[in-house]
Amino acid sequence: MLRISAVSNSDMADYKVTLPSRQGLSVHYSSGFHRNLLEALEQGKVQLEYQCRQGYCGSCRVRLVKGKVGYPCKPLAFVNEGEILPCSCHPLTDIEIEP
Repeated sequence: MLRISAVSNSDMADYKVTLPSRQGLSVHYSSGFHRNLLEALEQGKVQLEYQCRQGYCGSCRVRLVKGKVGYPCKPLAFVNEGEILPCSCHPLTDIEIEP
């Protein structure tokens, strides 16, 4: 289910993003610093494919294993159940993803 959820200044939160397939690598996401999950992954030196950075193309698609994410706006790219677009979503809890 796609969850549309904006992050307001009063909702500043920090979450842990874990990538088990990369030897349990984890990245820190801060809603006060990162506009989206892709920015946090890039800062953590995690390389992902991407093109548009706005949810149009779907090339950054990854599998959400655990946790919840929200989208400020519904992405135009098709997202299967269990998939997320890091370029246009933000964590709502600690999450685990598989690139």
